[in-house]
Amino acid sequence: MINEKKILAIIPARGGSKRLPKKNVRKLFGQPLISWTIGAAKQSKYIDCLIVSTDDDEIAKISSEYGADVPFMRPQELSTDTATSIDVVNHALKYMMSNNEKYDYVLLLQPTSPLRTNKHIDEAIELLILKSADGIVSVCLHNHLCEWSGVLPDDFSLDNFLQRSNDEEKPQKGEKLHKLNGSIYLMKTADGQSCESCFPTKNGFAYVMDNSCSVDIDTLEDFKLAETILQSRNV
Repeated sequence: MINEKKILAIIPARGGSKRLPKKNVRKLFGQPLISWTIGAAKQSKYIDCLIVSTDDDEIAKISSEYGADVPFMRPQELSTDTATSIDVVNHALKYMMSNNEKYDYVLLLQPTSPLRTNKHIDEAIELLILKSADGIVSVCLHNHLCEWSGVLPDDFSLDNFLQRSNDEEKPQKGEKLHKLNGSIYLMKTADGQSCESCFPTKNGFAYVMDNSCSVDIDTLEDFKLAETILQSRNV
């Protein structure tokens, strides 16, 4: 809780990873991938409830063993390649509301970002309060323009972050490109019942993370990179 506002953290972890099968439970530096995100969330000063939304029994079992709640099994229609993150978030919010648990903010933490720490989580939450924002999304520096990149203004507003026109493909002199790193999505709820989007369309701000903490695991090469970084930290 922060400023008397309750925070629900959701880790979305379906079992049907195609590119790297059983990715969420694959061992990273001796621990299941999902456990790194669970550990960071459990160390946060502000998270009131941490749940894992999954359709997979093995993921549910491992998540429980590492201290996360798995209050429901995600329905099949929300576990497909076409299901969106916001659908998963709103399903969880509705479930919690049906059990008389209401939250002011939702924090979506992808298990594929194992190098994110409780420090990053807490700083993002503090930034949300400081800015009186409706949403915070994590980004990192990037060296070329891509679909999920853009230039941030001095106040780190996300209002026009992904709206670069075709005639502005290259950043202007002195501009720095940032990209969404998939690590932190923090959203204000509509009276605890739903969120409009994981990416704020207005009054949203970027939380900038170091590239060394921004590995988003999708391939075996990403796993190896994350292991190298963890080893350098003497974890």
